Amino acid sequence: MSGGGLETPVGCEAPSGGGVKKRDSLGTAGSPAHLIIKDLGEIHSRLLDHRPVIQGETRYFVKEFEEKRGLREMRVLENLKNMIHETNEHTVPKCRETMQDNLNQVLQRLQAANHSVCRLQQREQEQKKIHNDHLLASENQHITQWEDFMREQRNKQAEVDEEHRKAMERLKAQYAEMEKDLAKFSTF
Repeated sequence: MSGGGLETPVGCEAPSGGGVKKRDSLGTAGSPAHLIIKDLGEIHSRLLDHRPVIQGETRYFVKEFEEKRGLREMRVLENLKNMIHETNEHTVPKCRETMQDNLNQVLQRLQAANHSVCRLQQREQEQKKIHNDHLLASENQHITQWEDFMREQRNKQAEVDEEHRKAMERLKAQYAEMEKDLAKFSTF
């Protein structure tokens, strides 16, 4: 039932071992049952066994597909080759020239920008230094003022303490005198 070989009828066995004799369980080769079985095998082969036709169509389709695919791939490869050639001959040199021109300009601009940034950074550092020096001087001035203030406060405290001590002595003396006067009057 493979399309190209001999068909084996349903009721018969295929020749074994390459022998020429056919074994027929239904009788001789010319019997009517044998002819009917042979006709049934052919009908079965034509109606139900489509492998030979499908194999032929498959081979034809594969052959056509490979040819069309090959032609399509050849066109694609040819287009790629042309595009690469055009790129190498025209686009790359033009890009290289443009890049050279623009890179020089960009390099000059970068150097100018770098110089400006360096100057700005230097100015900023100088201003920071001046500011830090000013803060340090201001802090030292505040410390000096605080020390002077504390010295003055201690001096004033000493003066107040001295005045307080003197006032206490005067009051003690005054009360002592008042007590004496009181003691004089109490004897009367």
